[in-house]
Amino acid sequence: MGKWVKVANTNDIPQGQGAAFDVEGQTVAVFNVNGSYYAIDDTCPHSGGPLSEGDVDENKNVTCPWHEAQFSLENGDVLCPPAFEGVSTYPVTVEGDEIKIEV
Repeated sequence: MGKWVKVANTNDIPQGQGAAFDVEGQTVAVFNVNGSYYAIDDTCPHSGGPLSEGDVDENKNVTCPWHEAQFSLENGDVLCPPAFEGVSTYPVTVEGDEIKIEV
């Protein structure tokens, strides 16, 4: 079992957007989809695009801003090439207004 690390407050990540945070030496993207929060690796495995800057849709998917590979925020699976592998996901909890992920 990992440890829970505070990454942000809920007001730091507007609805339908993501933000990148340095967590234990790696960059993690945290997204807000209708008040639910999801955390995945920020780096697209295709060519290193910042997923935190990608477009998020109501189906809980993010599209890489560089080459439009698409990933599920729920499980990290790749949904659309040019990427052929998924990204890691992290459990998220919200305590009050603090967003924490397990690393």
